[in-house]
Amino acid sequence: MSLFNSSASLTLHYLPTCSTFRSLCSSPFDFSLFTKLPLSSSRFAAPKRFGTPPVITTTSFRCSMALEIDSASSVHEDNIQGSLSYSRAYWPSKDIIAWNIDIGDGSCYLYASKTAALTVTDAGIQGHDVKIQLEKDNEGLPAKVIEKFPHIRGYTAFKVPSTVDTKSLLKCQLAVASYNSGGGCRNATGLQLPGVIDELYSYDGPLGATFSGDSISLYLWAPTAQTVTASLFKNPSGGEPFETVPLKESNGVWSISGPRSWEGCYYVYEVDVYHYSTLKIEKCFANDPYARGVSADGSRTLLVDINSDSLKPEGWDNLANEKPVLLSLSDISIYELHIRDFSANDLTVDSNLRGGYLAFAAQDSAGILHLKKLSAAGLTHVHLLPSFHFAEVNDDKEKWKFVDPKTLESLPSDSEEQQARITAIQDEDGYNWGYNPVLWGAPKGSYATNPNGPSRIIEFRKMVQALNHIGLRVVLDVVYNHLSSSGPHDQNSVLDKIVPGYYLRRDADGSIESSTCMNDTASEHYMVERLILDDLSSWAVNYKVDGFRFDLMGHIMKHTMVRATSMLQGLSKGRDGVEGSSIYLYGEGWDFGEVAKNARGVNASQLNLGGTGIGSFNDRIRDAMLGGGPFGPPLQQGFATGLSLEPNDHDHGSKSNEDRMLAVSKDHIQVGMAANLRDYVLTNCDGKQVRGSEVYNYDGSPVGYALQPIEIVNYVSAHDNETLFDIISLKTPINMTVDVRCRMNHIATSIIALSQGTPFFHAGDEMLRSKSLDRDSYNSGDWFNRLDFTYNSNNWGVGLPPKSHNENNWPLIRERLANPSYKPDKNHIVAAVENFTNLLQIRYSSPLFRLRTVKDIQDRVRFHNNGPSGVPGVIVMSIEDGRAGASGLSQLDPKFQYIVVIINVRPNQVSLADAVFRGKALQLHPVQVASNDIIVKESKFEPSSGCFTIPPKTTAVFAEPRHN
Repeated sequence: MSLFNSSASLTLHYLPTCSTFRSLCSSPFDFSLFTKLPLSSSRFAAPKRFGTPPVITTTSFRCSMALEIDSASSVHEDNIQGSLSYSRAYWPSKDIIAWNIDIGDGSCYLYASKTAALTVTDAGIQGHDVKIQLEKDNEGLPAKVIEKFPHIRGYTAFKVPSTVDTKSLLKCQLAVASYNSGGGCRNATGLQLPGVIDELYSYDGPLGATFSGDSISLYLWAPTAQTVTASLFKNPSGGEPFETVPLKESNGVWSISGPRSWEGCYYVYEVDVYHYSTLKIEKCFANDPYARGVSADGSRTLLVDINSDSLKPEGWDNLANEKPVLLSLSDISIYELHIRDFSANDLTVDSNLRGGYLAFAAQDSAGILHLKKLSAAGLTHVHLLPSFHFAEVNDDKEKWKFVDPKTLESLPSDSEEQQARITAIQDEDGYNWGYNPVLWGAPKGSYATNPNGPSRIIEFRKMVQALNHIGLRVVLDVVYNHLSSSGPHDQNSVLDKIVPGYYLRRDADGSIESSTCMNDTASEHYMVERLILDDLSSWAVNYKVDGFRFDLMGHIMKHTMVRATSMLQGLSKGRDGVEGSSIYLYGEGWDFGEVAKNARGVNASQLNLGGTGIGSFNDRIRDAMLGGGPFGPPLQQGFATGLSLEPNDHDHGSKSNEDRMLAVSKDHIQVGMAANLRDYVLTNCDGKQVRGSEVYNYDGSPVGYALQPIEIVNYVSAHDNETLFDIISLKTPINMTVDVRCRMNHIATSIIALSQGTPFFHAGDEMLRSKSLDRDSYNSGDWFNRLDFTYNSNNWGVGLPPKSHNENNWPLIRERLANPSYKPDKNHIVAAVENFTNLLQIRYSSPLFRLRTVKDIQDRVRFHNNGPSGVPGVIVMSIEDGRAGASGLSQLDPKFQYIVVIINVRPNQVSLADAVFRGKALQLHPVQVASNDIIVKESKFEPSSGCFTIPPKTTAVFAEPRHN
């Protein structure tokens, strides 16, 4: 007999067998949204503003196929739709169960089994200990349920009798089934429980290990667990526990107190709990979610009192009073750096310290001398890529595999051999970016000299202290949007073992959402949000970090980010040893996947963050400068890469279309230079007065969206995708000289450095850093990620980048890597470093580049050379300060009363006159006058005509000294 009648529908799903991948879009094979994503041995880059989707071939990933019956389809009464392997019903509140079915005149029942013995037969669900009839609630779901779970707003509501012992049931396997009027079972499924768990078990008391006097107490939130025990070990691995203690439960929290002699030992939780993924009561062995230390193999939690004086470097408690001065969050500039990249190849660092925390304490190393140079020029913050305990790098260095770089250095610059040798060991070496979290609150052991014991805590603190001492504050890259693993057995699974199905966001079938790349977390659930807030507090208070960058922040709820900001900025020196008002939060506000368009609640995406003071990356200015998005055609050009003015082989359409693209990209950049403010008014390329929100991106979203300057992080490159020098080398014409490409690199960084808002730079862009055109070097080893702070090499041409995520572009890449004229020499690198430090000095020479309010930017920042008559490829920005005789403006700058920035991306010198500049005593900025850049010194201004003359490929800054 056919299962389906004529009205049934089928959906064919292509599902990668890799558990870490899900399609990020609703339309079939729309792969325009990807993140840091291990897929077999490949990885896609993090989502930005997406252009044309990448080409995905049938060999790109392994697929399985599944047929899903549309849940609304009619089935014959003697066939049961659904399975307990799915969890299509929700228990969002104690009194209500939600299920997307229509039972008609039938009935619905809730079932529970403490031993997980439920099975589905034609007669219905068998093996239950409890059976409860549910009554349909014709009023529908309550408003509070819809507010918290908007994605189930259309579901049918069923009343749960008030006499039900809900807390006991939550420790069981649960299911619901519907029956027709004749008693035949029509449908059955498991339940998703976070809503009712939040209602009954939200908790604000102690969690983790607490130390008090002669005792240590352990607290674990695990309301669905049947039993919890802790096994204690003397050593980080091996051996039998010296003690196994049962924990007692009180309202979902399990606890035990023991002697202080446990300190320095390790423990593991054993949790007996029903797990939705196996439909069994599982014995799960897990670390403490609040672990502050962990064993080298990640299997045991260290009992460590993080407040112990023995774990504090000398002077640690006074560090808050020695922090580099930061008068305003508007003064921040950020340098993104990977801990291992910083010193792994620095021969001036002790070999035992390279690639780790303590390399930052080597105050005379080449890397530190470079950071001191940037700090002296004005840089304020170093952003460290993930440094919590993450998967894919063994903490035990003795187990790493290496490729001798000497065997690679003699190979051709376009050879496939380098990448083949690197990728052969890429999962067994010491390199990974770290965007695969296991435990959020413990420092990564692979960066410590000893991954066991408290060394990682002490050395992390020494790193922060060392950076502070050279004038740099520290930002941590935090990854709260997903977890490395799930399920009851994977060693790297923690949260999903302790409260299965709670911490991870699930889809309508009960499968774990994976749009971020794997195991999406659900900050809309109370205790997930609490864990995030507690973790942030720990890093701020215990490690005195100064800011947090949130990976895929759009997958976190806005209320979580707002609460985090309030909590952190409420910290005080007197009470917490931290000046919370100086802590800055920013992140990737991309809006995609299951949270897109506020589908799971108001999320922390770009368009939702206005007024919060939380920064988001401005992809608009990046894409306008470089051309398209990271997934657009690789040769598509932008404002700073030759669009229209120096065309390459890419077909951008007609010349008039190219010119239009150039003009529109200039509008996007100018909005970005005005801090991407929603209400900033400028003249667009059509000569119309428009607000930032009325300038639109290619996907139809507004370019300007910020309500405060600090809500915008302007950048042109980051760890994801190609480096700035590489993308310029890829997109510019083959016959262009390396000298011109170097000047393009400088122009791009100058736009970021001289914009309002927060400037963000990827480490090495100031040194023309190359990754040999690798578009995603997350697992490409030290070889492709090398930094050279001696300035001898920028790492260009070290072989074709890894095949798995670059092969489609190998023909383009090979042609460039094989051409020796593409490679800069030391003189180019030294000049780039000087130009970059000059930019920082100019930014910090005047508060006019760091305006703090929307009104100041609206009143003082103007763009000229706009409209149809403007010279293409030239941006002219003025910033005015208050002065005698001028109305309405207060004086901010004691040195300069007027500044003009002119950016000429054209291949020729330009002359521009504007009556507004006539009579002004504008002079080339003193920093540029003193620089070694002979080209910028050719920039001229004629006061009588108000005319500027600017050399090709040049950013010139003119300032009018204050006379009053």
